[in-house]
Amino acid sequence: MKTFDTLSKTMTYLQEQGYTNDFNLHSGHIESNALKLKIHPEDFDVDEMHRFEGMSSTDDNSVLYAISSKTGIKGLLVDAYGVYAENISEAMRKKLK
Repeated sequence: MKTFDTLSKTMTYLQEQGYTNDFNLHSGHIESNALKLKIHPEDFDVDEMHRFEGMSSTDDNSVLYAISSKTGIKGLLVDAYGVYAENISEAMRKKLK
């Protein structure tokens, strides 16, 4: 797994590897608005995870997930952690660990 200094460089690299959909995190699933698709924890795998920590503020922390669904849909999920982290189900928490 390659590592990069910035979130944007990592996203660009992963998009070039086929992770072209944008996922949004919800309590019990991830969702692609463009595809009008909800994917539950048992239906996707986290292929890569990259953590980024802000130099000046802990509010700038984020995690980038490269995700592939059981049906072959690949995309990225960017999630803030710390103070702004979403309340998610236990199944989602385990999957995104």
